[in-house]
Amino acid sequence: MEKVEKLATENAVVVFSKSGCCMCHVVKRLFSSLGVLPTVYELDDPEQQSDATAGGGAAAAAEDVEKALLMRLVQQQLGREYDDHDQSLLQLQAAAVPSVYVGGNLLGGLDHVMAAHINGTLVPQLKEAGALWL
Repeated sequence: MEKVEKLATENAVVVFSKSGCCMCHVVKRLFSSLGVLPTVYELDDPEQQSDATAGGGAAAAAEDVEKALLMRLVQQQLGREYDDHDQSLLQLQAAAVPSVYVGGNLLGGLDHVMAAHINGTLVPQLKEAGALWL
């Protein structure tokens, strides 16, 4: 959870992604088309896991980040705490990426980003976060 919080607060826009995920690609392309250069954290890139905690290794670090993202997603969308044994949360595990933070706050996945873009609230959020100057 610390890694997620640190990246989210130190960068205007952060996209937690997996390299082969088409929804992640769409989010990154949208930001690119708006002139925003988000910090992209690829969960399946071993090089980005190189600063993993000692002894845990890259896979453990990626797993920790992904679990932290899922915990935040459950809190945002369901208003409750994450439980490893709750079978109803299995669908959300696939929705853990892309996970987009703007101005240190969780915006959500592709659906929330696109909804904000369509209803006109995304650009003001990006400006407020300092990711967009126009």
